[in-house]
Amino acid sequence: MANLAAETVMPCEQKKKLIRRFMPDSSQRVRHVVQWIFVALNGWIGLQFYLWVRYFERGGTGLYVSRPAGVEGWLPIAGLMNAKYLLVTGRVPTIHPAAMYLFLGFLLMSLLLKKAFCAWLCPVGTFSENLWKLGRRVFARNLYLPKWADLPLRGLKYLLLGFFALIIGGMSAEALDDFMATPYGLVADVKMLNFFRDIGLTAVVVVGILVLLSMLVQNFWCRYLCPYGALLGLFSLLSPAKIRRDAETCIDCGKCARVCPANLPVDRLVQIRSAECSACMICVAACPAENALQFSLPPRRVVSATQRWHRRALGPFAVAGVLACIFFGAVLIARATNHWQTEVPRDVYLRLVPHAKDASHPGM
Repeated sequence: MANLAAETVMPCEQKKKLIRRFMPDSSQRVRHVVQWIFVALNGWIGLQFYLWVRYFERGGTGLYVSRPAGVEGWLPIAGLMNAKYLLVTGRVPTIHPAAMYLFLGFLLMSLLLKKAFCAWLCPVGTFSENLWKLGRRVFARNLYLPKWADLPLRGLKYLLLGFFALIIGGMSAEALDDFMATPYGLVADVKMLNFFRDIGLTAVVVVGILVLLSMLVQNFWCRYLCPYGALLGLFSLLSPAKIRRDAETCIDCGKCARVCPANLPVDRLVQIRSAECSACMICVAACPAENALQFSLPPRRVVSATQRWHRRALGPFAVAGVLACIFFGAVLIARATNHWQTEVPRDVYLRLVPHAKDASHPGM
C-alpha cells in the first residue's frame, strides 16, 4: 500500500517537461546594437552642437556648422511645455519645436511598446544599464533594496513629474509663449551644454554619487529619480504590448524574475502590466522554454474545434523597426511641415550665446 501511495503522489511532484527553444534568442544583441547606434547619433549631434556654440562664442568667426535641431531631444521640459501649447492653441510653437515632436514621438513609443524608449534608445538608460553590469563585475553582485525602502524611493520620480506637471499645467498659452521667447528660453540648449562644460564641485560630487549608486543598484536613476521615465511609464500602462507568460509551457524555473532589472515577479504573473517594465526583454532572453515568455500583443482567438488562442509575439527586429519608424517619422513630419528648426535670427544668437554662462548678464 505504501508503494502504491508513493506511485500516486509521484506524478504530481514531477517537474514540467522542458521544451527547449528551437532558435537562440537574439533580443539582447539587437537591443544593444540599437542602443549604441542611438548613443553614437547623440554623440554626433552633441559634437555638431558644440561646434555651433563655439562659432557664436567666437563672435561669428571660424568654422560654422548648422545648429542640429535634434539636440532639443535633451530638452524634455521644453517638449512638455510646447506640447501643452499645441494642445491649447492648436498651433506649433516656433521656439524649440523639435523638442515637442521628439517628446510626442517618445510618448507614442510608450503607448505602443511599453517603456521601450528607456531600454532601447535613451542614452542615459544605456549608460545606467552598463553601470550596474560593471558594478556586478566589480562588486560581484548588485544590491536590491527592501520593499520598505524601494516603494517610497520609486515614488520620488512621480513627485518630480508632478512638480513639473503642476508648474506647466498652471501656465497659460501666453505665459508659455512668453517664457520660450525670453533669452533663457531661446538658449536653454546652450545652458544645458554649459552645465556640463563648467560643472562645479557640488555637481561633480552628486554625479559621482549617482554613478556609484547606479553600479550598486540596477538602474538607480531610472528606477527612482527620472521624471521622464515616470511619464513614459504612465503612458505605457495603456500599451497593448506586454511581456506575457504561458503557464502551460513555463517550467517555473524562475530565471525570468531573477534577471529582471526592475525586480518584477515575472515568473508569477500571466502578463506584466507594471509601469516599471521597459520592454528590455532580458527576461525573454533568459527563458529556456519555447514560447513560454514573449513580448507580444494580446492573444487572438483562433476559430477551430479547440478554440485555441494564438499569441502574436513581437520579436526584437519588429520592436527596433517600430521604434525607428516612430523616431524618423517624427523627424520627417517636422521637417516636411517646416517645424523642425528653431528660427532665431543670427544676430540674436551672436548676442545671447556668448553670455549664456553669465547669469548676471541683463539679457539673461
